[in-house]
Amino acid sequence: MKPVLAIALAVLSLTPITIHAAPPPPKDVSALLVPIIQKHDVPGMAAAVVRNGEIVALGVAGVRTRGKPDQIAAADRFHIGSDTKALTAMLCGILVDEGKLKWDQTLGETFPELKKSMNPQYQGVTLEQLLTHRGGAPGELEKNELWGKLWQHKGTRTSARRLLLQGVISQAPEAPPGTQYIYSNAGYSIAGHMAEKVTGKSWEDLTREKIFRPLRMTTAGFGAPGTRAKNDQPRGHKADGSPVEPGPGADNPVAIGPAGIVHCSIEDWSKFIAANLPSAKTKLVKPETLEKLHAPAPGEPPYAMGWIIADGQPWAGGPALTHAGSNTMWFAVAWLAPAKDFAVLVACNQANDKACNDAVLALIADHFQGERR
Repeated sequence: MKPVLAIALAVLSLTPITIHAAPPPPKDVSALLVPIIQKHDVPGMAAAVVRNGEIVALGVAGVRTRGKPDQIAAADRFHIGSDTKALTAMLCGILVDEGKLKWDQTLGETFPELKKSMNPQYQGVTLEQLLTHRGGAPGELEKNELWGKLWQHKGTRTSARRLLLQGVISQAPEAPPGTQYIYSNAGYSIAGHMAEKVTGKSWEDLTREKIFRPLRMTTAGFGAPGTRAKNDQPRGHKADGSPVEPGPGADNPVAIGPAGIVHCSIEDWSKFIAANLPSAKTKLVKPETLEKLHAPAPGEPPYAMGWIIADGQPWAGGPALTHAGSNTMWFAVAWLAPAKDFAVLVACNQANDKACNDAVLALIADHFQGERR
């Protein structure tokens, strides 16, 4: 035996080998969802619990489409509506860390070519104000038939956001920027378009590159999931319980994509939620940037960037983060307790907030009861 090889083998024989056991599979909480589905008469639900960076509980129940037998599967995709806002805010945080955006970057700086047509009050609106709903952007887009124009737009997704931006900034803000909270899909869409402008890439491509791929969110996409030809994914359902087939009418126009058109499996959404907790295995932003994303702007309500900050939740051990989303055909809600490195998330293929809230409470009770046993 050659001396070098003999020495190497001797060293190896003296070095203890640590074998890390794989985490146990998530607890199946599907049975918890069944009575809630029956109580609220919704087609189906998916839910997960995240603790210390791992999915510790996972469950699905019900059917993809009311009136059809296909059961919801764990990998099925749910539309998360305005929970997309937290992804857009995270994307902007990533670009801030990369030096491509600044929190105090203004619309005037970002779009100098539009200054002549931009209402002067919008020129000083910052990225941070847009992401905290304090930029004066309108809550509705009906003025000057802008909403109809966005539906009829036939160009690229980025050009649709450009049309939205131009339509909004040509008018006076709904309130003086920085003075009032106005929940605004338009504001988030404009923030997403700022990301597009500084990178030369679409918001969709940026979200895939900066969030979906690093987190291995392989089921994530945009718009209503599935194909019309087969019942391969859950359908959204109207308030009367009727299913809506995938297509343009099954979601909002792409112009407001950064505000609410992401879909993914409950497991993949859990990966993003985990990235917002202290023990995140994949850290998308610097610690100080994550802290900034979770810090509420001054004033009421306590809205951060894509998150409402909720005090007074005994199970949370401190302030909780929450957000809900719906395009009127789906409903999704997440609750995060950073102090306990814990989160619970629920999605339903019909817009029923009461069903989802009942599921959240049931999952929290089940998890912490199990912890006490």
